Amino acid sequence: MITVNTQHRGTTTLLSAVGELDQDAGRALQEALDGVTTAVRDLLIDLHGVPVMDADGLLHLLDAHRRAESLGLRVLVTGWQPQPQQCMAEAAGIPGRGSATGERYAAAGFRRLIGERARNARDSADFATGWLPRA
Repeated sequence: MITVNTQHRGTTTLLSAVGELDQDAGRALQEALDGVTTAVRDLLIDLHGVPVMDADGLLHLLDAHRRAESLGLRVLVTGWQPQPQQCMAEAAGIPGRGSATGERYAAAGFRRLIGERARNARDSADFATGWLPRA
């Protein structure tokens, strides 16, 4: 189970997650985003209190990121703990346990997954609208 605490400071909103980021985390993340106002420009998602994340949790985090960006927010995810860092590294294809340490690798992996997701969405839209030839 995860809880998400929300703090608003000027044009920044801080979401601090505590607990396991897993298949049940989606609702808590979405409800936290529901409280974001149009005055907010930056969203900081703090994972210092998240010792464990699985693939479902990663998908929920990516969905929250996508939703925040669709609201026009700049998003920064910080506080990656070792196991969530490793989960992100594996999902993003960053090699090896030894090389997938440190928050910079988690952030790079997160950016890579966001980029892949955006490219897939663009390619799907291009295919649906006829921009790409059907195979």
